[in-house]
Amino acid sequence: MAVTIIYEDKPVSVAGAQARGDHLWMAKAELQSATGWELKPQGICRGERCVPIPPGRREQFLRDELVNLAALARQLGLPIVHDDKHAVWFFGESDDARRATLASLQAPDFTLPDLDGRMHSLSDYRGRKVLLLSWASW
Repeated sequence: MAVTIIYEDKPVSVAGAQARGDHLWMAKAELQSATGWELKPQGICRGERCVPIPPGRREQFLRDELVNLAALARQLGLPIVHDDKHAVWFFGESDDARRATLASLQAPDFTLPDLDGRMHSLSDYRGRKVLLLSWASW
């Protein structure tokens, strides 16, 4: 059964991924195509950024030709949510990225319809004061 991985808000179906409890094992090539991370001699890298595998914990990150994406995410401080029934794993932004977003005081862009069905994006109103009103029925 394929596992759907949502990494940086991009869903990717990975046929060879294996979920085992709180671990998500996948082939090295699948790791790179799904997330951009790849195994190198200095650790697990993405571009110029490399995460060394902690001493004494190699078996938590690597087994045979498999890499544990969940272990890497925990090392990076990424929140992880998974649904075993539907084989979906979501990896959120790191604490540092969320903190930087909050410090910027810049709301993320989104697009929603008004009561007449016209679409409006928050970015259309950048530089102007905007009142966001929301409610929920629960």
